[in-house]
Amino acid sequence: MPQEEYWLSGPVPDIPVLAQPAAHALLQTQRELKEILLDFPKDKLWKKIGERASVGFHAQHLTGVLDRLLTYAQEKSLTEEQFLYLKSEGEANEKYSPEVLVENFEQKVTEALAYFKTLTEAHFTAPRFVGRKRLATNVLGLIFHAAEHSQRHLGQLLVTASILIEKPEL
Repeated sequence: MPQEEYWLSGPVPDIPVLAQPAAHALLQTQRELKEILLDFPKDKLWKKIGERASVGFHAQHLTGVLDRLLTYAQEKSLTEEQFLYLKSEGEANEKYSPEVLVENFEQKVTEALAYFKTLTEAHFTAPRFVGRKRLATNVLGLIFHAAEHSQRHLGQLLVTASILIEKPEL
């Protein structure tokens, strides 16, 4: 029997109410990513259809963006390692199997939920700045964007993966 989507499964324990939608979206992304990638053919991971991004890019990007947005939410600067990861997103790399990509995202979701548990109501409107241009936002904006961005890329990943699975000749 199919599981309920996370947003229909009640509150995530110990997560503040304002962070519940983000927690639900990240957990849903995690579940669906695992479902599609654990049976996904490794030889198609970096395959592009037309000029569209590969399944591997989307899976790698999910983790990278979540990591960067959490860094900004915690009022920290990106590290050199994070910049290198960003630069390498989408480049075919044998160290990133479907299983590793799932594990990496699961670890980042665990970190995100642990961070959400530390938030108080006052945190959500605390000003934060993104990137070298220091674009203004707040903690709520960052965690909302982490959630919606994850869902957006998961959707693109699912479409690309379904085409590659249905059309093995590609």
